[in-house]
Amino acid sequence: MTTFIPKTIRPNRAFLKQVESRSKVMVSACFQCRKCSAGCPLTFAMDSYPDRLIRLLQLGLKNEVLRSKTPWVCTACETCVTRCPNEINIPKLMDHLKQMALEEGAAIPDREKNIAIIHHTFLEEVWKRGRVYELSLIGRFKHHTFNFLSDANLGWQMFRKKRLAVLPPLKIKGINEIREMFSKTPEVFRILKP
Repeated sequence: MTTFIPKTIRPNRAFLKQVESRSKVMVSACFQCRKCSAGCPLTFAMDSYPDRLIRLLQLGLKNEVLRSKTPWVCTACETCVTRCPNEINIPKLMDHLKQMALEEGAAIPDREKNIAIIHHTFLEEVWKRGRVYELSLIGRFKHHTFNFLSDANLGWQMFRKKRLAVLPPLKIKGINEIREMFSKTPEVFRILKP
């Protein structure tokens, strides 16, 4: 799989600078060695390999980057970071690209919409309690996807093995500090609308 990049494209440095300043990831340091893509266990599900997505970023192709399903497929396993000779933090970059796609209202590919929903509900849970209450997270996710019974058997097994708490955990002591972190990232704060 290769991403077609016309030879006539001129780099748009504004988008690259915006992504680098927000994510604090030096995307421009990538020299396309492809070690990230060679080690990534999920390239089979991506529409652009990580090195190709970085190249699209370097060229400033905002629409192609924000509409890609690659950031949504990334599980942040950090294999790419350990292999990268320039230590480019691709999982951190992917998180920022997901957030930017949500902000811009970019069309998320159909199969990745559930990933966007879980991303959003996870952040809501952290905002609300300072940690994740799994039963609430699952309930919110099911409410948004209208897929209530597809994995009920698995849920029952987790409950029987005491892997799902019935009662929510107490709020953590540092909840205000966590909410302050959210307020320092206004793009996340605006999307969550607490």
